[in-house]
Amino acid sequence: MRSSSSLLAGASLLLVFGVVHCVIAANSFAGSNLYYAAGLTENEQSVLLENLSSAGMKVLRVWLDGQSTDQKGTPINPFPSLEPTQICNGTASCYNDTVLERLDAFMVASQAHGIKLLISMHSWNALDAGDVYEQVFGTTDFYTDPDARSAFDARLVHVLNHVHVGIGKPWKELKDHIFGFEAENEAMIGLGQSFIEDHQEWQCGRARTIRGQLGNNSGIAVMTGGESFLTESVQPGFLNCTALDVVSIHAYGVGDLLTSAIQPFVEQAQAAGIKLLFEEWGACFYDTENNDCPVGDALPTEVRNQNIRDFAGNITASGIPWLYWQVIPNADPHEGNDYEIGVTDPSWPTLKYAAQQTLQAPAAFDFSDYFSAPQH
Repeated sequence: MRSSSSLLAGASLLLVFGVVHCVIAANSFAGSNLYYAAGLTENEQSVLLENLSSAGMKVLRVWLDGQSTDQKGTPINPFPSLEPTQICNGTASCYNDTVLERLDAFMVASQAHGIKLLISMHSWNALDAGDVYEQVFGTTDFYTDPDARSAFDARLVHVLNHVHVGIGKPWKELKDHIFGFEAENEAMIGLGQSFIEDHQEWQCGRARTIRGQLGNNSGIAVMTGGESFLTESVQPGFLNCTALDVVSIHAYGVGDLLTSAIQPFVEQAQAAGIKLLFEEWGACFYDTENNDCPVGDALPTEVRNQNIRDFAGNITASGIPWLYWQVIPNADPHEGNDYEIGVTDPSWPTLKYAAQQTLQAPAAFDFSDYFSAPQH
């Protein structure tokens, strides 16, 4: 922790689960993820947003990867990827802006429900599935080849400068609607922890590109996109990157969802003057290991609900806001890797209550700059 009189004056000590830590004078918050949000029908949008709002959730994380079929039992309107057939290298007419224009409408509806979007501008999932970047560079050279970085930076610039079709301003100026931008979901995870450690500069380089468009006082956070678990997600090069505002944590292993495991990372981030967000976590529907949830026997509802209470409570007690993976606007069909909770499912009231509780919980980081009152 930085020892300044202003920081100490705005902080207090909190004893939770036997852990003493410094808490900034601000409350926490919760949210969710929905990677296929751009495909939601108007009815599904309304159902999702009304339920997220009733839970007090303040952020929804969305992706730009195309989807051609219904997802997680949710009927969607298909949409292509931003670069469906070739790398565009900044040529505006080459990009297919359908996903951006879909999200134009969705972010207005979200803002009306008190929810801001966190926009992940690419994902490892798309790269690993053989998208246009993988076809040209492969999964490894995508992160190491200067030409790949240049082409990808052009994509980021295109997204940040997309002019909202209704508001008439570029996304980089829409702080009332957008919480944050991240270059890629789970960058490099398929290449292993040592590769991530050796190529931390990739995240910081992309953050500098984003920051170069946003400026220093945009009211929109520059973020990483998380990794597989705690120690992968929080790298020294991320904490010390001045272009980043927030380091995102993804973790599903039970050991990573303990307050005592999370707390050292809170202290590291506070000392570096950067924020943490627990961007992905979930409670497995099955009786398999929580971080390995493809199939199994269904857990009794109360057991799963207790897991939700425990995991959410532990993260909240650490002082980090969180986003659940993921709330869906329909009953969960219990497909593979089943962490989803539908708004009609028996576990939704438990998650909803956990989210509401975060609003009264003290946070270790002050995110208030990203939740300023909307300008009209």
